[in-house]
This record gives sequence, C-alpha cells and structure tokens, in this order.
Amino acid sequence: MSDFVYNVLQPRKPVENPPILFLIHGYGSDENDLFSFADQLNDRFLIVSLRAPLRLAWGGYAWYNIDFTESASRFGNPEEALISLNKLNTFIDEIVAKYSADPKQVCLLGFSQGAILSYALAMRNPLKFKSVLALSGYIFKEIMPYKIEPQQIENLEFFASHGIQDEVIPIAWARNANVWLKSVGAKTQYHEYMMGHGINPECFRDMLNWIKKRYPAL
Repeated sequence: MSDFVYNVLQPRKPVENPPILFLIHGYGSDENDLFSFADQLNDRFLIVSLRAPLRLAWGGYAWYNIDFTESASRFGNPEEALISLNKLNTFIDEIVAKYSADPKQVCLLGFSQGAILSYALAMRNPLKFKSVLALSGYIFKEIMPYKIEPQQIENLEFFASHGIQDEVIPIAWARNANVWLKSVGAKTQYHEYMMGHGINPECFRDMLNWIKKRYPAL
C-alpha cells in the first residue's frame, strides 16, 4: 500500500461496490480539513481523505512546495507535483481494490492545491475518473498532459468554484481554467461566489446539488 495517511468514512448503507470520493486538501492543511463535511456525503459515497506527503516547516502539509518571491509572485514546483500525482494515481488504484469500490465511479474533490492536482489527475488519466469537483483551483499547465483526446473525456464531468475576492488564487486564473476546459471539450459547470479563498454556504449547497444529480443515494 502506498505510504499515505488517510481517513475513511464508509457509506451509511452497506453497498457491495460503492462509488468512491477522494478528498484532496490544499496547501498547509491535512486530511482532517475536507473530511469535516464528509458525513454530509457518505449517503452517496465511500469517502477517503488523504494527507499530502510534504510536511511544511510551520505546520501542515503540501503536495508540492510553493516559492514566494519579493514581488508576491508564486511559483509551484512541477517536479514535486508530478511525484505527488504519480503517488496519488497508484494510491487510488490500491484503495479502490482494497475497499471493493466501483472503479467506474471514482470521484475527486480537491480544494486549492488539491483542486490543481485533481484537474491534472483527471486529465492525465481520464478513463479512471467519473467526475471532479475543483474548488478554488486553477490549471497548472506544467503538470497537464501535452495532448487530450476528446473521446477520452466525454464521460468526465467537472464542477468548479471560485471566490471573486480570492486573495490566494486570482479569480482570473479560475476563469482561464474554465475557458481551457471548454476548449478541450470537457463538460464543466463553473460557479463564482462573493467570497475569498474558501467554501461559503452557497458554494457548498451548489456542490451538493451537483453531486445529488449525478450520484443517487445508496
């Protein structure tokens, strides 16, 4: 088994091959962050929330390091991000097999850095995933595949959200991600909210409604 710390929440109703939802947290957080609302989703999924592999000096964890310059620019480390992507890809296969989850109903939910990785994971392995919820993220082009075949993503759906007042990831980056997704033929639903870098009640409600339309209760 790949070396990840993770939480698991079983579906409320025992199911032989449940759909599975992977929660991928943001920079500086841990596996307990997104897991805090898992009990609102486990009537539809087996839920697995992971801890990123890199421990930050000031606390928390990251999927890859971010360099902050004096001009307030930020640069992600694509080499570290690719290492995390490969580890995640292997881990997902192992967990799907371990818990006898439905391999045709694998969903990703990522926030911030977790959303960035979720975009890349899905586009690099489009036949493995059914849906992606990307909250407050963007397209990190250095870790995306060079070519995307439209027929491979025709059954993959995206829900994306972003705060208009996001002080961490500019709203323009999220809008550009939406344009890019549409340009490659992806099915995507994009929402903006009057919030910062986070998930407000309106965003959470829309996310739940999107999930409920695609995943019936178990």
